[in-house]
Amino acid sequence: MATHEEFEAAAQRAQQLPTKPNNMVLLQLYALYKQASEGDVTGDRPGGFDFKGIAKYDAWASLSGKSKDAARQEYVDLVTSLFQGA
Repeated sequence: MATHEEFEAAAQRAQQLPTKPNNMVLLQLYALYKQASEGDVTGDRPGGFDFKGIAKYDAWASLSGKSKDAARQEYVDLVTSLFQGA
């Protein structure tokens, strides 16, 4: 499993990607980061025309039940793969 330090380093590296990932990858990064740092989603799902908020909430909610450690490792692996694929 990835350590907290590896996770934080990956979060910083994610801000320096050579090319911007597509929206699906960005949502995956967001959801994994939130799951790894906060755990299962809380609060109400945004409504109305907040399409971005709804997409982010749904992406995070899709990871409910995944442990913080597993999400942390997946996040580090995803960031690493994005740099290798660039």
